[in-house]
Amino acid sequence: MLHKISTDVVAKSPDSARAYLLLMRLDRPTGYVLYLLPGLWAVILASGQRTDLSAVVVVAIAAVLVRGAACAVNDVVDRDVDARVARTVTRPVASGAISVGNALLFAAAQAVVALLVLAVANVETALVAGASYPLIVAYPFMKRIFFWPSAFLALVMSVYVLIGWTAVTGSFHYPLAVYGLYACGAVWTLIHDAIYSHQDKEYDRNIGVRSSALLFGKATKAWLAMFVAISVAGVLWAGSRTSMGWAFYLIVVLAGIFLSYLLARVDLDDPKSCWDAFVANTYFGWIILAAVIAGQFT
Repeated sequence: MLHKISTDVVAKSPDSARAYLLLMRLDRPTGYVLYLLPGLWAVILASGQRTDLSAVVVVAIAAVLVRGAACAVNDVVDRDVDARVARTVTRPVASGAISVGNALLFAAAQAVVALLVLAVANVETALVAGASYPLIVAYPFMKRIFFWPSAFLALVMSVYVLIGWTAVTGSFHYPLAVYGLYACGAVWTLIHDAIYSHQDKEYDRNIGVRSSALLFGKATKAWLAMFVAISVAGVLWAGSRTSMGWAFYLIVVLAGIFLSYLLARVDLDDPKSCWDAFVANTYFGWIILAAVIAGQFT
């Protein structure tokens, strides 16, 4: 449903705006949902039984904007590579629909508005988000200089756990449970980004761009199986540091089983299968969110 809403918004937008909506990937909501969900885990954990709905709204809006800014920066840095890959050749910067200068201005505008939105919760939240911006800008370059760019991406994506917690508490003091959620989110990113990278592994190999698909090769599923175990352990450990009830643990185990099923089912040599598994990863995040909510009341 979310995908349909997003694609409809883009499809019905004026021609002058459509390229910019495509630049921020509004037609592909999976990316901002994957970014948002760890932040929502933290919002619910920090709120307790009375969810801070204003924090949920602020964190959700900012997630779309920050992800949009990140995509614009990524497309500027990758414009020459994108022009040589079938899946990305039509992206607005690579195709020439948006100039490099306008793409960077659009990225900066989204980044600033996201900080203003987060400041509605409290200034501390905006400061945490702002501190992550240099890492977001650096990520596209990691594919060229770092052997495992997904590891860098995992650290960046999981900052949203800290943002979610701060949006409710207004504090830079993070209890151990928050670091457990951070670990879960980071390792989960390693999983879904590795699956995603298998779509373009042949192009990456020819162009010389680094990725998890090329790093792990035929051993990808073995590595990802280990990451599933670590991710689930991280969130279980987070629950053990709080007063979560039995439902939390049961639902988290079910989330782990679901993620294991996705891993067993995906065909890493089939780009469509990889894309479907990447999108389905959002269900793991929603199940963990349900676990955190249920754990407050059992």
